[in-house]
Amino acid sequence: MSSKPIATNANTPPSSSAYGGHPASISKFMEHHYRHFNAREMLAAAKSYRSFVSEPTNGKMLVSLAGAMSTGELGISLAEMIRQGKVHAISCTAANLEEDLFNLVAHDEYKIVEDWRALSLDDEVALRDEGFNRVTDTCIPETVMRHLERRLLKLWQEAADSGQAYTPAEYMFRLLDDPELPQHFQIPVENSWMVAAKEMGIPVFVPGYEDSTLGNIFAARVYEGKVATHNCLLSGTAQMERLIKWYQANSTDNPIGFFQIGGGIAGDFAICAVPLMIQDLKLDIPLWGYFCQISDAVTSYGGYSGAVPNEKITWYKLDRDAPKFMVQSDATICAPLMFAYVLGW
Repeated sequence: MSSKPIATNANTPPSSSAYGGHPASISKFMEHHYRHFNAREMLAAAKSYRSFVSEPTNGKMLVSLAGAMSTGELGISLAEMIRQGKVHAISCTAANLEEDLFNLVAHDEYKIVEDWRALSLDDEVALRDEGFNRVTDTCIPETVMRHLERRLLKLWQEAADSGQAYTPAEYMFRLLDDPELPQHFQIPVENSWMVAAKEMGIPVFVPGYEDSTLGNIFAARVYEGKVATHNCLLSGTAQMERLIKWYQANSTDNPIGFFQIGGGIAGDFAICAVPLMIQDLKLDIPLWGYFCQISDAVTSYGGYSGAVPNEKITWYKLDRDAPKFMVQSDATICAPLMFAYVLGW
């Protein structure tokens, strides 16, 4: 048998023979090759997601983002999921919120370090002194943070002085309304999941804003008196109230699912809205109707990120019979594949 590789043109799909006789699509490739172990789990979760948000179920999906997914440019696939009506709400860390806009306006100024595992302490110091903040192989320039700070500072000051308050996401949406900002875009605007969320009008919940660069900057400006009060920023508990109202309004006729990338506050904040309503408000409300988590965290004693889905049953988060999946892998690899499957690509 010849070992000569199958020749393909980069601008055209590979021939079906390259995919075991199946048409050259991502979905068919996954169905043909991903038959066992973690690959089978990922495909099963993607199939269930596609079914959940399609007729006759017409369920809605909340996606939670932990880690550095925005710096990993997950927006390329997530934004299309939002535009196609496959994602109906986002809960994210403040880092993911800001880093989507960082990437939007400063992508070409980032530095990629291909041999990042081999960096010495002196290499790290050199990157720091050059004004870069490293996230694995990607270094974010400090300049973009100051660029957005100048624009956000005006919004914070105006809100504080007028007695108004907005969520972290609403400040970013207002920032996107700045007519001058598009002049600074360095990637196609359709690759920003924040732009897609704004255009589609879906809510974005951001607990723990202080755990981010811009959250630190906001605290610093209040501390030094440039912003009059902390009260111009809606707290996590205020956002939880909004999430409760969103869940109530959207779960009346259709189930709501939970697609979790990573662990941490972005996931646990949002998923806790249901036990809050059941146990603390004594409301008759349906549990989350679907659950999938992509994480490379191992199951551990007391750790949330690696907790198996069944553990959520005793907390009134998931129903006994809800579809439950745990994809133990790198979300930058798995999430785009799963989103492509849900979109029918």
